[in-house]
Amino acid sequence: MSKRRILRVAVTALVVFAVLLASACEKKDGDSAAPAPTEVRIGIVAPITGDAATFGISTRNGAQLYFDQVNAAGGINGMTIRTFVEDDKGDPAEGANAWSKLIDQDKVVTIVGTVMSKVSLAGAPISQNKGIPMISPTSTNPAVTLVGDYVFRACFIDPFQGLVAAKYATQTMNVRRAAVLYDAGNDYTKGLAEVFRDEFIKMGGEIVAFESYATGTSDFNAQLVKINAVAPDVLFLPNYYNDVGLIAKQARAMGISAQFLGGDGWDSPDLFTIGGTAIEGGIFSNHFTAESTLPAAQAFVRDYEARYGQKPDALAALAYEAAMIVVDSIRRAGSIDPTAIRDAMATTNMETITGRITFDASRNPIKGAVLLEVRNGAAVYKATVNP
Repeated sequence: MSKRRILRVAVTALVVFAVLLASACEKKDGDSAAPAPTEVRIGIVAPITGDAATFGISTRNGAQLYFDQVNAAGGINGMTIRTFVEDDKGDPAEGANAWSKLIDQDKVVTIVGTVMSKVSLAGAPISQNKGIPMISPTSTNPAVTLVGDYVFRACFIDPFQGLVAAKYATQTMNVRRAAVLYDAGNDYTKGLAEVFRDEFIKMGGEIVAFESYATGTSDFNAQLVKINAVAPDVLFLPNYYNDVGLIAKQARAMGISAQFLGGDGWDSPDLFTIGGTAIEGGIFSNHFTAESTLPAAQAFVRDYEARYGQKPDALAALAYEAAMIVVDSIRRAGSIDPTAIRDAMATTNMETITGRITFDASRNPIKGAVLLEVRNGAAVYKATVNP
């Protein structure tokens, strides 16, 4: 081989080596150029204004309290939580807008929300289609999580509440005649009414009246006249506190003496203000009681009261619990990738302020319920019903 050829081969080898070395350095520099995320963007959706504002404010406060506590303790895997709060006003269209804004503009990786089932049903398809996990603290309509595998909830569902009320009426009160009065324009109230009706009949009871009214109604006398005529032992009111208070006053004024029963929609201090003495003795199922003896629950009640100046209701507790589940899922996922968060959330198995919580195949929590009785203008713990 000539000297010229040897030189040419050597130069070629040096060029190839230089190209390979530059490529390796470039890859290494590219890998190190992507910094680890420093924040986790989480959305909170609730009816901060509107007819269900008391629920929305409690929900926002409960979730924000826990996220702030996590940040104070160092965040999630070194990342700071940044929350984005949207007011759905209790309206499905507003809820859909809130979901789209949080996902498309604010770039959240998960959403805690919302309160009302009809609004969650508007937001859930957006979460599902865009692959952003959501967990509703309080939407109890079974249809919510059936939207898809990115949709979770922290509360038990209407069938369980309906079962609890029907079981209490037939087995504890030992009554057989029940009437139902519900808001036909609300998925939550309609679903709970139907479940109670079906379970009560299965347990040997008779539904002597099944009456409905339009959303926004304030005069219930037409329905109550029909109910009064059949003299039920129980009047099941699966409605929100504002309607329940008015119905109770009008029913008692008409002479209806039936035992009032209801669901978690009763849970508001405004129930006692609106219903006054008429709602005394009413019994409703709920997700949480501030009288809980669980250490985690006692700490939550203490911290909530110190920050907001009042004891937490079940809405605040469920939002706090939903926030706990979100943080735990992100920690276990070791990532802010929404799909990884979804996968981790599905395998939740943790102690919360209501006890241990896991999810069934439909992403509904497996947990118990409490029964509360209205006494002297307050909701007092009566019993616990487990699955």
